[in-house]
Amino acid sequence: MVSVLFDGLAYGMLLFLMAVGLSITMGLMNFVNLAHGVFAMVGGYVAILAMNGAGLGFGVALLLAFAAAAAAGAIMEILFFRRLFTAHALDQVLVTVGVVFVAVAVATYFFGPTMQLFQPPEYLEGRWRLAGFEVPRYRLFLIVAGLLVLGGLGLILNRTRLGAMVRATVDNRRVAQGTGIDVQRLFFLVFSFACGIAGLGGALSLGMLSLEPSYPLKYMVEFLIVVSVGGAGTIIGPFVAALMVGLVDVAGKYYLPETGTFLVYVVMIVGLLLRPYGLVPRPGLVVWR
Repeated sequence: MVSVLFDGLAYGMLLFLMAVGLSITMGLMNFVNLAHGVFAMVGGYVAILAMNGAGLGFGVALLLAFAAAAAAGAIMEILFFRRLFTAHALDQVLVTVGVVFVAVAVATYFFGPTMQLFQPPEYLEGRWRLAGFEVPRYRLFLIVAGLLVLGGLGLILNRTRLGAMVRATVDNRRVAQGTGIDVQRLFFLVFSFACGIAGLGGALSLGMLSLEPSYPLKYMVEFLIVVSVGGAGTIIGPFVAALMVGLVDVAGKYYLPETGTFLVYVVMIVGLLLRPYGLVPRPGLVVWR
């Protein structure tokens, strides 16, 4: 029971790390970016190259994964996505799905169709004894990393000038622009940062999920469930939703393996019926409730 709970929390934290950037960009820009998983995949492959190819440490690999995914997001925002921010949602969906298929083909060409091998550092292998229970070190590391990211995002959005500009732009973009806020530059920074967080999540997922070219497609539905159930444009909503999805998914696989991911979709349907605007609906950009 404790093992199931711990695995579910760790998986939920991963989903939160990879989906929270999508929640921010959807809330800020009304941009339906189905290619968000591509940036998580970029982070995963960069971490693999850094560790297996260049022999760098895990911490450095995580930093490189964040930087590479943020840079990829910045390039994509300038070349393609910027033109879609005011487009119809269907146009956004079609273009970003196309980006996903292109990314899958590129990853297959350069890395092959097989799963990448990942060896965690020695200090994250094995188990620690915590409160009388044996807990996997890597799972505990994921939970701590997720909480740190949650706290960091909360501080940035609530305690910094950048966070104040983001909240003002979400509340009323035209008024924010009238007060001198460079909305286009703000979008660029937030989108790049959100992609970097996804890349960090992709690198952290190497110890729990399989990295292969179909990665963005494989987890696209989970990202969307987390954002839709939690509420786009919020931080706490996707955090709670990710933990729910993680716990239900892991518990279902342990106790009712014949149901597959059916229980996750039940959670989504019930959640949307009860809270159609998300667990934490957005009056502007809600961060803490």
